[in-house]
Amino acid sequence: MWWSVAIETSATHAEALSDALLAAGAISASVEDAHAGTELETPQFGEPGAAGELATPLWERSRVVALFEPADDLRQRIAAAVRAAGFGGDQPEIVIDEVAEQDWVRLTQSQFDPIRISDRLWIVPSWHVAPDPRAINLELDPGLAFGTGSHPTTRLCLEWLEASITPGVSVLDYGCGSGILGIAAAKLGAGDVLGIDIDPAALTAAADNAAKNGVRLQLAHSGDALAATFDRVVANILTNPLMLLAPLLTSRLKPGGRLALSGVLASQAGQVIAAYAPYLALRVGATHEGWVRLEGER
Repeated sequence: MWWSVAIETSATHAEALSDALLAAGAISASVEDAHAGTELETPQFGEPGAAGELATPLWERSRVVALFEPADDLRQRIAAAVRAAGFGGDQPEIVIDEVAEQDWVRLTQSQFDPIRISDRLWIVPSWHVAPDPRAINLELDPGLAFGTGSHPTTRLCLEWLEASITPGVSVLDYGCGSGILGIAAAKLGAGDVLGIDIDPAALTAAADNAAKNGVRLQLAHSGDALAATFDRVVANILTNPLMLLAPLLTSRLKPGGRLALSGVLASQAGQVIAAYAPYLALRVGATHEGWVRLEGER
């Protein structure tokens, strides 16, 4: 059993309060939108280097939620943390709730069911039986690296791979995350498959996932030199990095090669198409839930 402590506050106090609660013995502390789940909820988006990058990603009305082990002096510790965060005499409302013991592993697993990409392609967590054993089943569990197949951009890329992979083609997955796209390409019949990522943890996750799926991926860090060219290049990242990568990604295409980009909102498609125009003509190949897949051929 634990105790959840929720305190609504302003953005100016949220970080200090979170730190003070941790110093008071909280197991964890997080900051969320105090209006989450209402019409006043405010999503926040930003990406590295983008004009809209958030300098202070907090909400004007924030809620700090901390988790504590049971303790007789819990209220006193919380009060001390509030004072330490600079509230003075203006005391915020404090809500304390009991968090019952649960089988967290089973609860987490229950939130992830097999995902059907098509009649031919499924993503199946390891604790599930494949709904169609005859299909190409990608065994993938939620983990540290991005890409479990549930996001619209991942689906868009998987659909493109299924339609464009022919036996023996070479594939570059730039920003490979969990390795899901490279694994799918290999299972769909690709030859050499190279996954590249900036995060060493992602490369470790991709290697582990490839081994679970019985396929071989070549993996490299984005800082390593890349000289090879490929029949297929796919990148599911974000708009700003994709624009910066235009010279690199297009230069990795063989003559007659095909490129697919996702991680792009429909409203951003024009920017990306313009950034690639000096190198390659792109078009919108598909859309899903406000996201687009851009495609082009050399």
